[in-house]
Amino acid sequence: MQATVRGFDPATGSGSVFLDDGTVVGFGPAAFARSGLRLLRPGQRVAIGCDPDGAVVALTLATFPLPGTGGQPPVSQPPGASPGAHARSG
Repeated sequence: MQATVRGFDPATGSGSVFLDDGTVVGFGPAAFARSGLRLLRPGQRVAIGCDPDGAVVALTLATFPLPGTGGQPPVSQPPGASPGAHARSG
């Protein structure tokens, strides 16, 4: 799933993103540390991976594979989505 960086604190490694529906979701330093990135800028597009409870557990640039996916493109369900549900773009 992709999101847009809302804010990022380089001192703590935590921040928040806007999901495409406008929902704000925070992420902690562990998710950022997995990214291998050094900085995020507000407005930057990122790919995020969430756990079953909707917490962000991984993020990276939108064009990079998520850590731990074996080089596969980012695939994760948005918080509250059922497995097998696919979003369509028109």
